[in-house]
Amino acid sequence: MAGNLKQLSHKPERLVSGHRMCAGCAAPVLVKQILYAVDVPVVIANATCCLEVTTSVYPYSNWKCSWIHSAFENTSATIGGVEAAYRAMKKRGEIEEDVRFMAIGGDGGTFDIGLQSLSGALERGHRFVYVCYDNEAYMNTGIQRSSATPLGAWTTTSPVGTAIAGKTRPRKDLTKIVAAHHIPYVAQASPSNWKDLTTKAEKAFNVDGPAFLNVISPCVPGWKYEPELTIKLAKMAVDTCYWPLYEIENGQYKVNYKPKEKKPLVEWLKPQGRFKHLLAPENKHLLDELQSQVDREWEELLKNAGES
Repeated sequence: MAGNLKQLSHKPERLVSGHRMCAGCAAPVLVKQILYAVDVPVVIANATCCLEVTTSVYPYSNWKCSWIHSAFENTSATIGGVEAAYRAMKKRGEIEEDVRFMAIGGDGGTFDIGLQSLSGALERGHRFVYVCYDNEAYMNTGIQRSSATPLGAWTTTSPVGTAIAGKTRPRKDLTKIVAAHHIPYVAQASPSNWKDLTTKAEKAFNVDGPAFLNVISPCVPGWKYEPELTIKLAKMAVDTCYWPLYEIENGQYKVNYKPKEKKPLVEWLKPQGRFKHLLAPENKHLLDELQSQVDREWEELLKNAGES
């Protein structure tokens, strides 16, 4: 199903047009791709984030499914409670239909504020899919740094000046942190590869237990680029191996895409205004450090997948 574009194009939309997302935002694109992968009713818990505030401005909603707005910090607990109630009601015969459950948050509500809630829900074993759309900062509240923000990136709380040249710490590897919970399915994906993303979403919805999708989500105002470059930047993140496409299924790593020619990271950085200072000669050491980090993590991934 997930690999058939013609079939997907005829499926009903669960996130419809008319939302207030920025032109060029990747979030609604990837959410639609993910929701194409489920054919039964789905209940969604949505953390406070760009996606939430732009799709649910009272009295309007762009959601054509059961949808709950949760606070930044408790989305996983919310969907876990709903899933537990569903299981109890189904056991008593009060519900017969098959239902799936999904939580959505940005990197701020997932990497940082909601991490304890996510960890608890994963450990308890609720059957739900958590989707993090990772735009690498708190974009909804003014482009503040998060623990997903890369080394050297400009944000309003990691400015570029004489004291510092952007964020001084590397980003957190949340995908590996989630994998350490020993859940059935974990994956990284990109909206630039719809087939890979919808296939992974289908797997995630079908496992009997928690699943996690970490999806890169370019942000026009936060990354400072032209709106028409969104999918190109999402693809370049993959081709430079900054954002590898891989999955961990029952503890087994699998790399889903290996570029024929691994591109230098600077090709992904150049179109983004948040990194323009890294092109200055005095910041070459940061550029080199970023490239070394990407190379090291790529080799480690290949080793974990038995492909080094």
